[in-house]
Amino acid sequence: MLLSRGRNPNAAEVITQMITNSGLRNRVLTTLGLLMLVRLGIFIPIPGIDGDAFASFIEKGGNLIGFLDIFTGGGLSRLGVFALGILPFINASIILQLLTAALPQLEDLQKNEGEAGRRKIAQITRYVALGWGLVQSIVFAMILRQFAVEGLSEPVFVIQTSLALVTGSMVVMWLSEVITERGIGQGASLVIFLNIVATLPNALSSTIDQAQTAKERSEVIGIIVLLLVFLVTIVGIIFVQEGARRLPIVSAKRQVGGSSVLPTRQSYLPLKLNAGGVMPIIFASALIFLPITIANFTQNADLIRLASSLRPGSWAYALLFFALILGFSYFYASLTVNPSDIATNLKRGGVAIPGVRPGSATATYLSGVQNRLTLLGGLFLGSVAIIPSAVERATNVQTFQGLGATSLLILVGVAIDTAKQVQTYVISQRYEGLVRQ
Repeated sequence: MLLSRGRNPNAAEVITQMITNSGLRNRVLTTLGLLMLVRLGIFIPIPGIDGDAFASFIEKGGNLIGFLDIFTGGGLSRLGVFALGILPFINASIILQLLTAALPQLEDLQKNEGEAGRRKIAQITRYVALGWGLVQSIVFAMILRQFAVEGLSEPVFVIQTSLALVTGSMVVMWLSEVITERGIGQGASLVIFLNIVATLPNALSSTIDQAQTAKERSEVIGIIVLLLVFLVTIVGIIFVQEGARRLPIVSAKRQVGGSSVLPTRQSYLPLKLNAGGVMPIIFASALIFLPITIANFTQNADLIRLASSLRPGSWAYALLFFALILGFSYFYASLTVNPSDIATNLKRGGVAIPGVRPGSATATYLSGVQNRLTLLGGLFLGSVAIIPSAVERATNVQTFQGLGATSLLILVGVAIDTAKQVQTYVISQRYEGLVRQ
């Protein structure tokens, strides 16, 4: 975990590598091509549905439909075969990560079985995604049955619509895994990134139209204030995503061979302020709609009332969303950073933190530092997720409906992670060139 002091590649070097290096070029083209396929599936309609009647239903759907439509790239409102998109896979990932922390067998697979264990967990995740996608598809098909065209029986409609939706979701999941293996970036995150970006032109054009047709000066001021809040939010996200606590570490003198002695080296151990990256936001966004899905499936009156109280824009939704983000920040930090393993590796390498005894004392110290960093990062993420929405309601600017700070966090986080992967690939090519010389 020692940080390299080498110079990061600039934009010109990255572009040159994309043009001249066939490996990086093929990865970029593969990523773009597969993302285009994912986007194309949004516009393939599900057969047997009255589109005009459903469009009227969408207009009355309110904040919930608009928010979900953001993460499906418009597939929900267009009734495309990729309407569910990557959401079942995200939900399955949440379930598996929770089970990994609870079941020793899965934890052993993840930590001690190496690559084979991770592949087995990935396979289990796919099966869970298939099951959960089937449940969501059936619920969605039962909601859509009121819009079925005449002459189509209800059982046939539910079966064919469910199969179309779950098949489309599994295709999106497969394409995202291909992007992760053969492309650039994390496939599932890039699919969500694409879906959010696809909604930006409509949101921006609607905002411009509202500013041009505003009858009162306060409306224009409200739009400007909201845009400034979004810009400040983006800057804050970048600082938090890149922020890290640098713990100084020193390695003891070591004798090599007969008489040569390696001198004491000083470096630092970086602990990220937001170890979970964008995943706490994605997981919280997916999990918060589980009560709504269960309520629609069971048609239980109490669950329906509970789900209606959790609609985006309500205080109950904001508080629950904040708590979920904070909880997932701690949960994901515990998965990505293991203080005991770090302390063991430091002790084996003869490296120590000044003023802290090696072994269990180092693990306790690292755990305390990581908990404080995670608290700060989680509080920031939660605040950023709800403050712009509150400003949107205060300014009465509804053109960014659904496209709030959550979407900004995902956009900025995925963009930073993908850019880092490209830089890492360019640096590796740089060192390979030095070796050849």
